[in-house]
Amino acid sequence: MVPEGPAAMALPAPPPARVFAELVPAPAEAPAPAPAGRSGPPALSGREVHVSGSAELSAGPDRARVSLRLGSRKGAAGAARSSVARRLEYIAQSARQRGVPVCIVFSDFGKMQNVCNLLIEKLGTSVTISPPHFYHTPEAIDTLRRRVCVAAVGNTRQKAQEVCRLFGQSLGKPLLIREEETKEWGGHIDSHLVSSPDSMTLQERIQNATAYASCKVFAVFEIKGKENRRNKFL
Repeated sequence: MVPEGPAAMALPAPPPARVFAELVPAPAEAPAPAPAGRSGPPALSGREVHVSGSAELSAGPDRARVSLRLGSRKGAAGAARSSVARRLEYIAQSARQRGVPVCIVFSDFGKMQNVCNLLIEKLGTSVTISPPHFYHTPEAIDTLRRRVCVAAVGNTRQKAQEVCRLFGQSLGKPLLIREEETKEWGGHIDSHLVSSPDSMTLQERIQNATAYASCKVFAVFEIKGKENRRNKFL
């Protein structure tokens, strides 16, 4: 019996990731079917394990943007434009990009460093290369959301299996899986690039742009097992 009054209010709240199992007798009457055209909650078997679990994942940026600015000083404007055009053509051939200023988007950060080092070596002070801005494509963020949800469901199922093994039971099919809470923080996307201090190293910039996501899931699984085992542990 649950106590009433002040003593009951003094009990601490259970932690959010608590795992518990309930073995209850099957209901005397079957639940009423849902009206036609409407889907109701799944019918409970009377022997279930209720589990909550969570997961947290991170994803580094999958794109980097580098801006280049070219300049040239000549005695005549035409000669300066010609000099810039030659350098621009060299950059376009090296990175397969065109335009002034030139913006190059990389998905391979190792190649990005090699290209930037090559351009500085060949063009010297006539080229200015901005520090790279790392960010995520929308597809990368969507992938992170799916991965963390699937990971949370997997952790929840693993907990349910461990509870069933403790009581000598086997885990059955899921009766209910509900995503209760999701959180996202950090990371940059293409339309919301954040400027970082020029003094940051490459690894610090990547870490600064890393995205994080967490997910909490509640699930109800059916418990399968021999009847005599059920009576023993009840």
